[in-house]
Amino acid sequence: MATTQSSDIPLQLGSHTLTSRLIVGTGKYATYELMQQCLAVSEAEVITVAIRRERLLDKNGRNILDFIDLSRYTILPNTAGCFTADEAVRVARLGREILEGLENPGANWVKLEVLGDTRTLLPDPIATLQATEKLVADGFQVLCYTTDDPMTARRLKEAGATSVMPAGSPIGSGQGILNPNNIRICLEYLKEDDPTYPVIVDAGVGTASDVAVAMELGCDGVLLNTGIAGARDPLLMAQAMRDGVRAGRSAFRAGRIPRKLYATASSPETGVVGSTVPK
Repeated sequence: MATTQSSDIPLQLGSHTLTSRLIVGTGKYATYELMQQCLAVSEAEVITVAIRRERLLDKNGRNILDFIDLSRYTILPNTAGCFTADEAVRVARLGREILEGLENPGANWVKLEVLGDTRTLLPDPIATLQATEKLVADGFQVLCYTTDDPMTARRLKEAGATSVMPAGSPIGSGQGILNPNNIRICLEYLKEDDPTYPVIVDAGVGTASDVAVAMELGCDGVLLNTGIAGARDPLLMAQAMRDGVRAGRSAFRAGRIPRKLYATASSPETGVVGSTVPK
């Protein structure tokens, strides 16, 4: 029986049930008004916001939260810009306090980032694991930004991470999925005892084809920011990213044909009057 996108199962992230598999960020937009428009076009249900105090306000002193419809979006607070486990834990707790005051359902989860240095913005695997253990013990549902290293991914899941989110490539680089084989191994390890365990590609996505590749590999979602905010036409790119997630997810569910060395005729070779097939 034919299936459609509408018959797909929802994405379950801890206690959060999502229809959209695209999670978008709120940083780097030229204006908050443009951010609002791109969020709407993306049709994302979850948006991620950096909680460090200085990032909540723009140069004119306007609060980003005033431009987010809290009845429409669930906020996923993130610890962007943190370089130690203790700092990340402190920022996560601050985010929980802010969102509890706003009565937003995002108060019980966090997108964890613990970076190793300012040049690569690659995650510190040891500090990330330490922060995960502390936040899980503190009652958080932790979505972990990490490298595409399968061993680290497995350790984070064992530590209680709600979702492991391997990077496609370095943050903001736009290089797409640099190592699809590692992503495949991460998926195998993380889903071997629970096929529903959510794995989300986070970082490095530059265009809609990158998103489609991530979804075709079997990832459950994509989290991105710069790919939209930094595009020449952010509104059009928001639409493209939305459609890329849908197309990639549908292709994964449909099952691609196997790759073959030689050609296979797409029209029948028999039953055609007067035809001959050279050998």
